[in-house]
Amino acid sequence: MTQLKTIAVALTGASGMPYGIRLVECLLESGVRVQLLYSQVAQIVAKQEMDLALPARAAELQAEFSRRFGAQPGQLEVYGREEWFAPLASGSSPPDAMVICPCSMGTLAAVAAGLAQNLIERAADVVMKEGRKLVLVPRETPFSAIHLENMLRLARAGAVILPPNPGFYNHPQSVQDLVDFVVARVLDQIGIEHQLMRRWGAGE
Repeated sequence: MTQLKTIAVALTGASGMPYGIRLVECLLESGVRVQLLYSQVAQIVAKQEMDLALPARAAELQAEFSRRFGAQPGQLEVYGREEWFAPLASGSSPPDAMVICPCSMGTLAAVAAGLAQNLIERAADVVMKEGRKLVLVPRETPFSAIHLENMLRLARAGAVILPPNPGFYNHPQSVQDLVDFVVARVLDQIGIEHQLMRRWGAGE
């Protein structure tokens, strides 16, 4: 696979924060540059699901995650939702790919409508208009007709809709195994090599 240089990751206010945090960890371990965005509701979800306090200030989260995941200097950049001078707000400096994980139905609807009212939505808009890959990991169940129509609209525009539905053919033994299955599928979509799961047909 071709190793991409810069991947944007957005954490939004849907259940499934372990997927997003694990994705950031794996990307940093792979050596790519990560641009991280997060919403205020993502802070609430991270605390509820992982007992993880995401600092309100982007600089504090950047320092904390850099230490936690062993990022190299300059490898991780964290931006607030209103930082309009961030590189990924402009088509002149798009990331190679972007993943919204977990993706709330509100964020998905906003991206589908092209609203671009905050940096997360704007970055997704930039990625699509510049022909880069956008992967959305929507965590909701059941889906309403409105949800499905928004997903179809995005898929027709070239985005990848990747619900976090783990497979069981690898005989997962833990919640972490289930998380890694989904993260592995995300990494496959954006061309990042990994060893998170045994591939179908690969044998023991």
